[in-house]
Amino acid sequence: MTFKVEILDPKAKKLLLEMESQKLISLTEENEKSFMDLVKRIRKRGLNYPIEQNEIIREVELVRGKRYAKKKRQGNN
Repeated sequence: MTFKVEILDPKAKKLLLEMESQKLISLTEENEKSFMDLVKRIRKRGLNYPIEQNEIIREVELVRGKRYAKKKRQGNN
């Protein structure tokens, strides 16, 4: 069973460490950012470099054209 605990009081951390030393619980630190933190960071960067609609359309058409050409080549072999 896994729980995520946010320690608000340093005394609580001491209690958890004591429980770990008695092999009652196992503690692991989570250093990774959550997915939503990553999404928020990407969106924040996007505000500094807004993309215009015509740029998006151009990129989508380019990718679709490459995909279509690849499928066409595979179909002719």
